[in-house]
Amino acid sequence: MANSRSGSDFLKSFKIPKYVLESESKRDGEDSDEPECPVLVFINSKSGGQLGGNLLVTYRQLLNDWQVFDVGEEAPDKVLRRIYVNLETLRRNGDGFATKIQEKLRIIAAGGDGTAGWLLGVVSDLKLAHPPPIATVPLGTGNNLPFAFGWGKKNPGTDQHAVESFLRQVKGAKEMKIDSWHLLMRMKIPKGGPLDPIAPLELPHSLHAFGRVSDTNELNMEGFHTFRGGFWNYFSMGMDAEVSYAFHSERKLHPEKFKNQLVNQSTYAKLGCTQGWFSPSLSQNSARNIAKFAKVMIIKNHGDQWEELLLPHSIKSIVCLNLPSFSGGFNPWGTPRRRKYNAFTPPFVDDGHLEVVGFTSAWHGLVLLAPNGHGTRLAQAHRIKFLFHKGAIDQTYMRIDGEPWRQPLPSDDDTVMVEISHLGQVNILATNDCRSKSMHNPLTPRAQEEEGVDSDEENIEAEFRKFGAADTFKLPEEIDVSRLS
Repeated sequence: MANSRSGSDFLKSFKIPKYVLESESKRDGEDSDEPECPVLVFINSKSGGQLGGNLLVTYRQLLNDWQVFDVGEEAPDKVLRRIYVNLETLRRNGDGFATKIQEKLRIIAAGGDGTAGWLLGVVSDLKLAHPPPIATVPLGTGNNLPFAFGWGKKNPGTDQHAVESFLRQVKGAKEMKIDSWHLLMRMKIPKGGPLDPIAPLELPHSLHAFGRVSDTNELNMEGFHTFRGGFWNYFSMGMDAEVSYAFHSERKLHPEKFKNQLVNQSTYAKLGCTQGWFSPSLSQNSARNIAKFAKVMIIKNHGDQWEELLLPHSIKSIVCLNLPSFSGGFNPWGTPRRRKYNAFTPPFVDDGHLEVVGFTSAWHGLVLLAPNGHGTRLAQAHRIKFLFHKGAIDQTYMRIDGEPWRQPLPSDDDTVMVEISHLGQVNILATNDCRSKSMHNPLTPRAQEEEGVDSDEENIEAEFRKFGAADTFKLPEEIDVSRLS
């Protein structure tokens, strides 16, 4: 009985009264105790085989149904729109209790890296004065985002004890800022007509087609398909993205074969072998070299000019990395030694720079298994532009935060452009096992070296100002957005 009462008191720290989240509900007398750590929980019930569904059941049993959501049933942007409109209405009516909950609010995102990125994008689009920080539950295959901030990379337990243990971690986690990155992609519309260059169902949540909006939209450019999106961990293209695409395609066709993380990882490795990346023929070797069909431009620091990044001819995969966690927790950049002649520095998640790493083959990728192993360090850049032209292959593969797609390449003299720029920062929750480092941490030398560097994007174009992850998020005109916190 005592343990049951103790558990009930512990869970009160996370529960949110129904009237705070739903406008149709009324406040009752039991809503007087202010929760210490109010949470909203978003779960992808299809992640992790049966784990997502089981986790959804457990959270709803321990907390309230109205604060636990299945992203497959209702999109996070619609949920948060409804909640924040109600919170603003309560604030304007003088409800101090609801305002305090809003100030303490934290979000739990349970799913793969794609689900976590989706939530980060939606919260970023809300443009709140004090956006809620996000904790990530590792329900995917790679789980790079959770691993980078100390939440682990193995799929968690779904019973009551496991969930309560995770909630304790959320309550004690520290807030940390990380850079967010905007991606813009443009390609010319075929002469035959405005055909979709990419099947809509293949687009990841974090990349949105803007060729389908009105002609008056400022992001449209006449004669071009335009896409935009955002990421927090990485953008990659070439070898690794092709294997990832094969894995995702196979999982869509045969979901019954992907029931647990170990099987998923084994299948992933087998696909890497069958794709020919371990033993490609000479013709494959040459055709897949990125320098054969792409030109890469970079801006090293804010205010600099574009310059071409000369690629080694054998590079077949490029990773633009924001966090020290890729392909199941590896750090492709490593930690460069601090020498006078070494222009590269250790990676930080809030310094406004991406680490650009290259790989020549799957064998090259195996160096990450060795202590201090890393890929070919190409650059650290504030802005990156890929210009794809006609080559010996007619398509390549791209991936952002775990979500891949197949990208057609030009068949004539046209160019497909992908440009990555620094957008801003978002809040994330980190445990004591966090692997990511901040340049503002006094224990990191670079914080002193770069003191006073201004990374604000005052002059950046309008097209780089919004992720587009929450296109359906529209606040009523009478709501003062600047007061949302």
